[in-house]
Amino acid sequence: MGNSRNICVISVILLVIISNVEVYVESIPTTLEGPFKPVTTKFDKSLRKGSDDLPMDHPRLRRNVTSMFPEQLSLSLSSPSSMWVSWVTGKAQIGLNVTPLDPKTVASEVWYGKESGKYTMKATGKSMVYSQLYPFEGLLNYTSGIIHHVNIDGLVPKTKYYYKCGDSSLAAMSKEYTFETLPLPSPNNYPRRIAIIGDLGLTSNSSTTIDHVIENDPSLILMIGDLSYANQYLTTGGKGASCYSCAFPDAPIRETYQPRWDGWGRFMEPLISRVPMMVIEGNHEIEPQAAGITFKSFLTRFSVPGKESGSNSNFFYSFDAAGVHFVMLGAYVDYNTTGYQYSWLQEDLQKVNRKVTPWLVAVWHSPWYNSYSSHYQEFECMRLEMEELLYQHGVDIVFSGHVHAYERMNRVYNYILDPCGPVYITVGDGGNIEKIDVEHADDPGKCPSASDNVPEFGSVCHLNFTSGPAKGKFCWDAQPEWSAYRESSFGHGILEVVNSSYALWTWHRNQDIYKGNSAGDQIYIVRQPELCLRNHCTS
Repeated sequence: MGNSRNICVISVILLVIISNVEVYVESIPTTLEGPFKPVTTKFDKSLRKGSDDLPMDHPRLRRNVTSMFPEQLSLSLSSPSSMWVSWVTGKAQIGLNVTPLDPKTVASEVWYGKESGKYTMKATGKSMVYSQLYPFEGLLNYTSGIIHHVNIDGLVPKTKYYYKCGDSSLAAMSKEYTFETLPLPSPNNYPRRIAIIGDLGLTSNSSTTIDHVIENDPSLILMIGDLSYANQYLTTGGKGASCYSCAFPDAPIRETYQPRWDGWGRFMEPLISRVPMMVIEGNHEIEPQAAGITFKSFLTRFSVPGKESGSNSNFFYSFDAAGVHFVMLGAYVDYNTTGYQYSWLQEDLQKVNRKVTPWLVAVWHSPWYNSYSSHYQEFECMRLEMEELLYQHGVDIVFSGHVHAYERMNRVYNYILDPCGPVYITVGDGGNIEKIDVEHADDPGKCPSASDNVPEFGSVCHLNFTSGPAKGKFCWDAQPEWSAYRESSFGHGILEVVNSSYALWTWHRNQDIYKGNSAGDQIYIVRQPELCLRNHCTS
């Protein structure tokens, strides 16, 4: 074991020298040195715990096109050789009586090619509208602009493409945009940088996060739920609230101000019109309507490879990004072992070829391992149903959001330190209006009661620990041994996969964006399939 560890450390040094990374490897730990003694960085009182939402007339949110010209452009991966291009045309409506636009009145076209101004290929797709309806006195209804989704196929890997979208017959085409395809799945190919963002919203803090992400120049983005926070408003708009139930106790239903979604699409367009973004739903995307309809905006606005990955659902799916296989799971649809999502997950994991995609990364909104008071043990039921399956198949990293703070775990399985368990990382601190979480469940007097933190979907499975330092208790008396590092501040993460064994994880704090070193937490995550082969179904 000792010799193996020394060889691995030497490998890291060589890799850094070869790739000319300007960093001293000795200063960056690896998971081989873990488990680490828990560390907490206290909330910096010079920082604000949050900020108000940007107004709808803010330059980054307001509508700047006319007629049927495209806006809110976004990209998402469909397969290693295909890409979804999405956009919106026409003006959304909000009022007591709204009339949906007719999607047939405008075409869905993408013109693209390998040279600027020379579009040798054309693809067409589908278009749709959705409505958010509230038959309650005083509540306004909403109907969207026309939302377009076009799949462009036959793309060459590691190639830059130029594209326009819109309706050429109406002379309503967008300006030229570009994107670069990822390498094909291979143990020697990886995305340049993968940005991980959770619980983003539309505040001043959100702006800093996205500015920072743009500066870090990712080639892929994972958006881990809770995107626009349109449901922090009444249907009449006005000012959003950090606590909806506190501000609007008499609301007949959890209202939403849907124009915030359009503002979010404009806010994100400069980034996601050139870098593919893969999304998964969070609780703020539920958005119930009176007829029991949920997730209407989420399901209509975003294209994800549900059918391509065999799930036939946009709530959970998988995809390959070069040598990484991502599994995107839904925490707000049935996750029980008897359900469809679980059976799909079993089949998907069995198909993974670790010789082609060595890295296996799982993503869902609500964390299983969390030492903050907020959402403490909220999704224990999901953990009890799914954790063993992920462990058996050797999942390397798990990303979640929901908790508005940063936390990285030691490798863990069933609350026990385990060198073959995944590294769980919570990045729910994108900058939303609900503000940062600063209280830990192990702080004196901050342990939630067993009746707190009831999930918006699923059952309650809160438990007292049966072994270890917290045996017989609902909360630990100190930071749990599985919690390696935690800090309350806004930011985002960057994952840089070096090879089939090493990946550099960096958490970038917003308050450090203007400093030379913006790394709040940094570690090399190291795979050891040979060590864990006896436990895992795959290697």
